Amino acid sequence: MRFVLLLGLLVASGARAETLALRGATMGTTYHIKFVAEPGSIDAARLQADVEKVLAEIDRQMSTYRPDSELIRFNRAPAGEWFAVSAATAKVVAAAQAISKKTDGAMDVTVGPLVRLWHFGPPTGDDNKFVPPTDKAIAAARKRVGYQNLEVRMKPPALRKKIDDIEVDLSSIAPGYAIDRLARLMVKRGLKNFMVELGGEVRAAGRRQDGQPWRIAVERPSAGERELQSSVALDNASIATAGDYRKFFEHQGRRFSHIIDPATGRPVEHSLASVTVVADTCMAADGWDTPLLVLGPERGYECAKKHNVAAMFIWRDGKKYDVRETPAWRARVNQRQHAQ
Repeated sequence: MRFVLLLGLLVASGARAETLALRGATMGTTYHIKFVAEPGSIDAARLQADVEKVLAEIDRQMSTYRPDSELIRFNRAPAGEWFAVSAATAKVVAAAQAISKKTDGAMDVTVGPLVRLWHFGPPTGDDNKFVPPTDKAIAAARKRVGYQNLEVRMKPPALRKKIDDIEVDLSSIAPGYAIDRLARLMVKRGLKNFMVELGGEVRAAGRRQDGQPWRIAVERPSAGERELQSSVALDNASIATAGDYRKFFEHQGRRFSHIIDPATGRPVEHSLASVTVVADTCMAADGWDTPLLVLGPERGYECAKKHNVAAMFIWRDGKKYDVRETPAWRARVNQRQHAQ
């Protein structure tokens, strides 16, 4: 991982506080951190080193690209035996499994074989020659998928697979966990006003330098130019969005989204285009957005409503977009923004 330190001193005339920023690359994406502090109160180089240390640790634990990561070594391990992992990895897997049960398997960290089958995994060199897989290939890959075939325990932390071919990919929830870890680091350093973003997911606390809340844009789910759908004010909260409009393949005039439904082994085909979730932790927001999108506009909404998830659903209706918000979203987001 390579990191770059950027110090942006956005100091208003006569103001004591300044806004500083860190940014870099990690987990196959980028991160950005902004925080407000009095001049000289924070050792930026030390904070940069601490950020790098946290992200490197998580990469060693949960990377799907490093052959020596905990996750990859577990994926190579035989079935039936408990495989020791860090408490962090066990925590993230346990959180994912809990969401899997609440969403009837729409969240499934074992879905990797299907993701690769549809050419949405790591680049293979022949991605420009995409042809939809056959029913036979999909059926074969589905035999290697199923969160029920994965077990996790916390004391001592370990994972166990019930069948040999099961593998785990935490890409749908680990970035949120990483953001939460970085947020805890900021608090530990005495910072109260900050915003942490990694791969588009965000956690914010306190206020910006101008006293206003951190505002996070929610995109309209258009595959063309980036357009603003709305913005959300965050204070001690997290936000994550899953959408089908950035990663997709087209074949013979048909579009195939990267959002795979574990129940069918195929990309989703309903009208729901994006789901945005606001939660206390970014791991929760990151963990819930994709399965709600998998479930679709009706089942996803009812699931979010049942489990009190603050979610906003945007789906296509011809050439326009419709929006539906859960009661928890209206209570947590809309009412709070009107009060500010």
